[in-house]
Amino acid sequence: MKDIIQYEDFAKLDIRIGTIKAVEPVPDTDKLLKCTIDFGEELGERTIVSGIAQWKSPTDMIGKQCPYIVNLAPRMLRGVESAGMLLAGTDAQGVAFLHPEREVPPGTALS
Repeated sequence: MKDIIQYEDFAKLDIRIGTIKAVEPVPDTDKLLKCTIDFGEELGERTIVSGIAQWKSPTDMIGKQCPYIVNLAPRMLRGVESAGMLLAGTDAQGVAFLHPEREVPPGTALS
């Protein structure tokens, strides 16, 4: 288990549901996928890079809704600016996406 944090620390995270619109491999890497994510009118579309290429096929991801942290400082990953972070589970079989139980509007906040 990681260190205990205060609620105020958790409350700083802006977690939103995004709809995956496009996915392509990041050149010169076997792990990274560049994803275009729709977060609705307020946040628009963003590019988010995730290290999930060995477990997820780009064509299977289109249209899926997943939670993302959208208020992380942007980061350059292999020459691509990533403006957020996918939240997913991992185990011995790889990555498991988390999904809302029903489709929700892109940009829906988690609390």
